[in-house]
Amino acid sequence: MRLFQNLFANRAPGESDVAEINKRRKELETLDNDALRRLAPETRNLIETIAFSAVVAERLLGLRMFDVQLMGALTLAHGDIAEMQTGEGKTLAAVPAVTWFAQKKLGVHVMTANDYLARRDSAWMKDIFEFMGLSVGCIQQGMNAPDRQKAYACDITYGTATEIGFDYLRDQLALYPKDQVQRPFHVALIDEADSILIDEARMPLVIAGDERAEESLAHRVDALVRRLRQFVHYNIDEFGRIVTLTDAGIAAVENAFECDNLFDDANLQLHAAVQDSLHAHTLLRRDVDYLVKNGAIESVDEFKGRIIQDRRWPDGLHAAIEAKEGVIQKNQGRILGSITMQNLVGLYPSVCGMTGTAATQSHEFLKIYDLHVVVIPTNRPMIREDFPDIVFRTRHEKETALVEEIRNVHQTGQPILVGTASVEESERLSSKLEGIPHVVLNARNDELEAGIIARAGNPGAVTISTNMAGRGTDIRLGKGVDKLGGLYVIGTNRHENRRIDNQLRGRAGRQGDPGRSRFFVSYEDDLLEKFGIHDSELELTPEEVQRRIEGQQLDIRQFLHKYEGATEGRRLAMQEERQNTITGFTP
Repeated sequence: MRLFQNLFANRAPGESDVAEINKRRKELETLDNDALRRLAPETRNLIETIAFSAVVAERLLGLRMFDVQLMGALTLAHGDIAEMQTGEGKTLAAVPAVTWFAQKKLGVHVMTANDYLARRDSAWMKDIFEFMGLSVGCIQQGMNAPDRQKAYACDITYGTATEIGFDYLRDQLALYPKDQVQRPFHVALIDEADSILIDEARMPLVIAGDERAEESLAHRVDALVRRLRQFVHYNIDEFGRIVTLTDAGIAAVENAFECDNLFDDANLQLHAAVQDSLHAHTLLRRDVDYLVKNGAIESVDEFKGRIIQDRRWPDGLHAAIEAKEGVIQKNQGRILGSITMQNLVGLYPSVCGMTGTAATQSHEFLKIYDLHVVVIPTNRPMIREDFPDIVFRTRHEKETALVEEIRNVHQTGQPILVGTASVEESERLSSKLEGIPHVVLNARNDELEAGIIARAGNPGAVTISTNMAGRGTDIRLGKGVDKLGGLYVIGTNRHENRRIDNQLRGRAGRQGDPGRSRFFVSYEDDLLEKFGIHDSELELTPEEVQRRIEGQQLDIRQFLHKYEGATEGRRLAMQEERQNTITGFTP
């Protein structure tokens, strides 16, 4: 408890607040259910609300809230980010804070990581909220408009940020108020807040109408780009973010398409198509950035390892990838509305969130969102052992050592979770584990995730996964596994952001369980090659590289945030005027 008070004495409550909650909780525990129900509608302060919620949760679910969960609830109710480790009960910790916000009957949106969690958490906690006189709804993909209206009319609505964002965009296109499903935003409580507010902050949600695809141009350009060569016809910047034509490349395009000047206004569409095709061929990789699944291009979330439903790359880039992979090209669609996650969250007067990994980005949370990060201690001491990285000169040496490590540990019966950076890598490693029973979890078989994760902590289990197993999952240890040392987590790469690595480590060591973790890294890994670190004698550790990258990424996000501020202000003003028009309001 002392850690909590010393670090955040000016921002968050400490032992005295928890003691006050527990005192009131003890008093409420003497009441029967009927007496509690009669007391529920009465106006309460925050301490009273949290105590009341804790008592009801224990009565209905049989779950007694730990003191650290009460701290998490207080942090959320104060409008901050609560960092709580995996297995510490974030879902239950959010309930008192949601109750506190929902009592105003203006609507609270609980943003979850996926549809399954929205459905699960809303059903799991529904009885508690209804006991306290609050209604609960849930938004799911494929839900019709009337059902969405009912869900948003509830005091508490669970759903993904993506679904809520698309509903917002559709409401902006509605011609009549009766066709809109949402009411004015009030409070957003964001689960996995670092994912929404940082990793996906600049990713736009786009709603589009049908428009005939320019299939012939994309394929004609693709045929040319396949013949172009790096350093001769194009160059890629040192960080692998931008590809540009050289003079020789420009000449090759002009000759192939018989145009005098590629940069003339008349050739704008051709120029854009060439750039998109170059980007598709040089910067985007199959089974890393996207999959070809059921005859379509499916983009993969680099932070979560999952397929991103209903997301297309902008402009002609998606068509360029379709041409590259030889799949049937779909209509591009004319953009009718778009909004970034950052701007969507900015529409809420009040925001709070929780995650297992936020402290490394605390400066950004404060600067961009004015949200403080409060690190909540674990209920039981963390006894997981995090070993130093093992660094190899080549990828081949790393993977040879990795297979040997898995083989040796598997013989002891200790379960192993191997976190890989891509679908491609997970399948390459799987092919090398001959004779070792294992399962692979990636975007190709994400529908099997729940079953695979449920068995990942069993004796002798070997699970090879992308980042899907790094967030939103809770791996429970099988019988006798604690005596074997708990779950052994192995990372095959360092990611560009330390939080992703910490999420993977966090699969082991939940609620005082034993466990260990280690990363196997080589100087041929994408992280080090991409940023020009090739020589081990430079004595630059992967963590030092990560800190440099995180600084660069923060600078980019801050620049874009400032750049877009004026545009977003104008969009909001126009939208307010439009809404006033369709509702018949005259200021």
